[in-house]
Amino acid sequence: MERWWQLLLGLWTVMPVWAGDELLNVCMKTKHHKREPGPEDKLYEECIPWAEKACCTASTSWHAHLDVSLLYNFSLLHCGLMMPGCEEHFIQAVCFYECSPNLGPWIQKVGSSGQGERIRDAPLCREDCEQWWEDCRTSYTCRSDWLGSWDWSRGKSRCPAGAACRPFPRYFPTPAALCQRIWSGSFQASPARRGSGRCLQKWFEPARGNPNEAVARLFAALFLPTKSITCFHCPSFLLLCSHPSSDLTPHRTGNHF
Repeated sequence: MERWWQLLLGLWTVMPVWAGDELLNVCMKTKHHKREPGPEDKLYEECIPWAEKACCTASTSWHAHLDVSLLYNFSLLHCGLMMPGCEEHFIQAVCFYECSPNLGPWIQKVGSSGQGERIRDAPLCREDCEQWWEDCRTSYTCRSDWLGSWDWSRGKSRCPAGAACRPFPRYFPTPAALCQRIWSGSFQASPARRGSGRCLQKWFEPARGNPNEAVARLFAALFLPTKSITCFHCPSFLLLCSHPSSDLTPHRTGNHF
């Protein structure tokens, strides 16, 4: 597997600088995203890492920290109070989704009109999924897919009839299950670790710079808008091969995760 990455990284270094640039430094076309990334010096707490180049506004970053966010009227309290460590991961995930300009290779259009966009299979680093799962083990939820059906009769998400509140591991038995199911495949659990250059961090220390920029550039280069590429033996974690004749070009094809 390592030889695959040596080959791919070698190809990447000789590609023209414009390769895949249309997938870099872009914002999703959704209700709360800015049209293009730019500096935001008043982002709130967990959204601060994206202050230099953000797709979110200060107002969006503040709403991302509410237990019942006005962004989507989704309640983190649908099964009672969530443990602080667990809640922090969800706030970081929302900040990542709303603020990051480095998700271009994984943006897809949604809806019959094609006006909305979402991310699909964005590869989160192994540590991100593992720590998220570990810190949420003692918190409760009633659904394994948070983009599924909820009871909205009171204006915010409530557990539907018959959906029992249980500890997270009952709905997400592994870290990979949590990352991949929680928002209907928005994230993919990558086996790659932080610092490898092959996966995205949903949060990072601002003083150390944004590690996701290099990852987005790598995947954007791999997703060049060329003819369909036949791919029979790609490493599975590259997320490029779903069918031998599949088109590897990402399609900027919603208003949710």
